[in-house]
Amino acid sequence: MKTLIALAMLLYPAHPAYPAPPAYPALPALPAPPAHAAHAAQQPAKPQGKLFGTQDLGLLEAPDREQWQKPDQIMDAIGVAEGSKVAELGAAGGWFTLQLAERVGPNGRVFAEDIQRAMLDGIRRRMLAENLTNVTTVLGTTSDPRLPPGLDAALISDAFHEMDVDEDPQAVVKLLRNVALSLKPQGRLGIVDWTPGKGGPGPEAKNRVDPNRIIKAASAAGLQLIAREDFPPFIYLLVFGRANAKPTP
Repeated sequence: MKTLIALAMLLYPAHPAYPAPPAYPALPALPAPPAHAAHAAQQPAKPQGKLFGTQDLGLLEAPDREQWQKPDQIMDAIGVAEGSKVAELGAAGGWFTLQLAERVGPNGRVFAEDIQRAMLDGIRRRMLAENLTNVTTVLGTTSDPRLPPGLDAALISDAFHEMDVDEDPQAVVKLLRNVALSLKPQGRLGIVDWTPGKGGPGPEAKNRVDPNRIIKAASAAGLQLIAREDFPPFIYLLVFGRANAKPTP
């Protein structure tokens, strides 16, 4: 028997062992999600087709934007001054956040809110490049911007049409109600959006919001219209205050 086994080993030599696979470097551990991430996941999702993507941010940086956007007049209308505490909702690439940060100065504070983390990352890089340290980014949800209390002013510039979704018509009312709660008694909310119709920058005509629709949603959220100003040919501004606010003496 031993002779047979030895003969078999001669006829069928053992296969050489395959080399062990190379050791790949371990992937870096992912950072722990922020405490509010789980809460954000519970919020109604915004249709992705309506969101302005980071790949299109160049459309918001037109060299003539300051001419037709009128940032100084808008900030004057909602009471943004040196030392103010203000917020921009749907801040996107941070074009208007930059205007606000320069206006409020080092003694003020700007809260740049968006529901897309990539937008906030870009804003932080932009403010770093501009050497501005008075901007705090805030990851909000479709119905809660998670803003701090005591705001002198808040601004929604060219973004209301993304926030007002047919799938959840109450989401924008909840959003505005939360903004109202963050405002000081005499604080102001400015909503800038595109004049209905065609032509110029901005979304296509079907995605532009009639100002009366904004006024209705704001009223349901406890805000009252204080002023309206048109900036032909592209945009209009609606200024709101808290409906229960006492008049300034």
